Amino acid sequence: MHPYVITAKPGPVRRALTWARVWSVRLLALTVMSVLGVLVLTVRCIRPVINYVATRAAWLELWASQHTGLPPFGAAVGSGLTDEFVAEFHRARHAAASGGAR
Repeated sequence: MHPYVITAKPGPVRRALTWARVWSVRLLALTVMSVLGVLVLTVRCIRPVINYVATRAAWLELWASQHTGLPPFGAAVGSGLTDEFVAEFHRARHAAASGGAR
């Protein structure tokens, strides 16, 4: 066995390919994290608008049901969904605070 085989360093082409691979993975990870960050920020910023529109829509439906005599189906379904989302949020928050899923 020749000693230069053990101590030989990778050539410049191999080092360049390794550098390109490492930085392309880092750039891809940074891109994915940036896109997800922008998406989360957008959803969080638009959430009050969605809540306002949903509240106004429920109010409009109740107003229309009073004037037409039809029952407000959407408000009943919407309140049930809202209650379930709130319960799920609290379950997730308590599980995160205790350090494990329940």
